[in-house]
Amino acid sequence: MADHYQTLGVSRDSSADEIKKAYRKIARELHPDVNPDPSVQDRFKEVTAAYEVLSDPQKRQNYDMGGSNFGGGFGGGFGDIMDAFFGGGGSRGPRPRTRQGQDALIRIEVDLNEACFGTEREISVESAIACDKCQATGCADGETPSMCQVCKGRGETQHVMRSVLGQVMTSRPCNACQGYGSVITHPCRECAGDGRVRARQTIAIKIPAGVETGNRIQLSGRGEVGAGGGPAGDLYVEIVEADHEYLVRDGETLHMTLGISMSAAALGTTVSVETLDGPSDVHIKAGTQSGATVGIKGKGMTRLRSNHRGDLIVHVEVQTPTKLSRDEEELLKKFAELRGEKTGDGHVKNHDGSLFSKFRDAFNR
Repeated sequence: MADHYQTLGVSRDSSADEIKKAYRKIARELHPDVNPDPSVQDRFKEVTAAYEVLSDPQKRQNYDMGGSNFGGGFGGGFGDIMDAFFGGGGSRGPRPRTRQGQDALIRIEVDLNEACFGTEREISVESAIACDKCQATGCADGETPSMCQVCKGRGETQHVMRSVLGQVMTSRPCNACQGYGSVITHPCRECAGDGRVRARQTIAIKIPAGVETGNRIQLSGRGEVGAGGGPAGDLYVEIVEADHEYLVRDGETLHMTLGISMSAAALGTTVSVETLDGPSDVHIKAGTQSGATVGIKGKGMTRLRSNHRGDLIVHVEVQTPTKLSRDEEELLKKFAELRGEKTGDGHVKNHDGSLFSKFRDAFNR
């Protein structure tokens, strides 16, 4: 069993004042408000138990003679004692009925065109607003809160308790008025005394060009009104970008797949494709292979908070016919003979690290 004098760091001939001073110093260091580490709580209990024995002359004498060191308890628990000792239960005064409102979050879906160029929307939001019937006071018929008769408007009540330090006075929030110092005798029927009600409102928002999934737009003061008509929180609008039919986004760059015939790939061609800006020509060089890419500058996505536009990358896919007529088959055989090609010809190509491979799975879903 630990020595009480050693626990408090004092000698056996220390005076009562020296013991008290040592205890106060250690207890302040171990108080949860100063040191929240749960591991020190056992140490705190040990120190307090030692002080309880050594601060009582009769218990100290008994302890010094080798007798029991367990004395009578005290009124409150450790938390109550330390609250009183360190001011944790000190005077706070009445707390205000008005409180800051909470922030709100909603998600809206935008298409790729809206994300690229920006847009304006009207959104419908259900949140807490100030009660019009009572003007956010929470009182019915124009009345006002009346002073609490229990705490006389202080918002707290005082209690006397015994501790190792003697009798101490503590202050606690008044149970009758919940610490407000006043009570609403006749609450508003519309808001039940809260000063706010739930309602749906329409809000116009501007979505900037270049947004993408996960971006949030902050609308200050458009969140929920606080209790008692307190200031409103903020409204956050989170963007969710809908999938496009044939365009795939990668930051500022857009990707699309263009299927062309073997003859078009061999001879070269020009194909009109639909971009976010309207039709645009894609020039396919003669001899283009499947997997080749063609870039169209400035036809990608807008960079957020900038006028810069990314590029559109067109991935070429040469389509091999699966069904041939007899005439088409004969013509292809004649073509192969003219080129000296034989059935079974082929060779393994090194992987070229084409960017298209990164998006192939996405395009072929």
